[in-house]
Amino acid sequence: MNAIARPALVRHFHRLAWLAVLLTACVVVFGAFVRLSDAGLSCPDWPTCYGRATWPSAPQDAAAHAASEIRPFDTHKAWREQVHRHLAASLGTLVLLLAILAARRRRFGVLQVIGASLLVVGAVLAYMRGEIAMAFALAGAGEAILLFAALRWSNRGQAPDLARIGALTLAVIVFQALLGQWTVTLLLKPIVVMGHLVGGLTTFSLLLWMAWRATDLPIQLADARVLRRWVIVGLAVLAVQIALGGWTSANYAALACGGGGWATAEHHYLDFPKCVGQWWPQADFRQGFVLWRGIGVDYEGGVLDGASRIAIQLTHRMMAVVVFFYLLWLALRLSRAPGMRGWAFLLGLLVVAQVSLGVLNVKLALPLPVAVMHNGGAVALLFVLVTLLARLKEPGPGEFGPAA
Repeated sequence: MNAIARPALVRHFHRLAWLAVLLTACVVVFGAFVRLSDAGLSCPDWPTCYGRATWPSAPQDAAAHAASEIRPFDTHKAWREQVHRHLAASLGTLVLLLAILAARRRRFGVLQVIGASLLVVGAVLAYMRGEIAMAFALAGAGEAILLFAALRWSNRGQAPDLARIGALTLAVIVFQALLGQWTVTLLLKPIVVMGHLVGGLTTFSLLLWMAWRATDLPIQLADARVLRRWVIVGLAVLAVQIALGGWTSANYAALACGGGGWATAEHHYLDFPKCVGQWWPQADFRQGFVLWRGIGVDYEGGVLDGASRIAIQLTHRMMAVVVFFYLLWLALRLSRAPGMRGWAFLLGLLVVAQVSLGVLNVKLALPLPVAVMHNGGAVALLFVLVTLLARLKEPGPGEFGPAA
């Protein structure tokens, strides 16, 4: 079937994938805005907000709903949380469409994707009726179908397609929805909040990979295989740092080194690279990295003591040094490859900007715009590294030169 005869959605698959990449970036950055503005629990129920698909316009509109007994309605925050949910729902719908299109050539592929999605919809409806066990069972069944399809499908013996990554991305989106629900029901439990951030950036990376593969614009280099290995290492160290950043934020440890009683009016928060005025202050790493602390605790504002939060902040800083020097080295290594100086410059610029934003977060006491941009910086770094991983390719027979 030629390109003209194919259905419009199939012909525009790569454009839909790029739209999903852009929407995911918006969801991740807006989610950071919601979390950093302390609006993560502004809608105590899920997926509604005080029983509404949108949000109440005034406190008296929310008073009649049971959620008002959990948390008083805040006009200035509730819209942020619910807008974020609607953006995430729109992204989920788009990823579902991409998964259906990607699986259309697989035997029963579309049926598996749609069937799994209907199970997830049933899980949401069951949860809203208070049938928690049924909701978990339906969601688990839907996830199992998608993961089994992603593991079973391969491109051996047939033309390459994106069915496997489409199913996997949809499975990640479903799990992201569960994490969003647990973020509310488990009262900002740090492991859930961190997982939600990591899941969002994982979704971004998978969709970006899908978009580049659908667009088919390889960068052909003789040493592409070696460069891809170094890029994979870069992605690994960046992923660890992103998880540490999520753990720092979820435990309200971003300013653990800046607000101690030692600070004077002139030096308040100006303690970088030191921490509470010392190069190595007292820190409780054991308590700082306890991942599970039980259920029923309200984690808004954090529950750890100062020494535990300092341990988290110090670990985040030390890993930042590792990421900074490794990615700068990678940028230098890329600059030596033909046609790669632009990508090398962009990578170096982004890593310097990201570290600078991290320092400013401490120096300026975590201003909301800077903190949100710091999350956006992680998205930008992932964009460069995943793009390189998806596009770098060794020239085949008769192919010459870089095609950046």
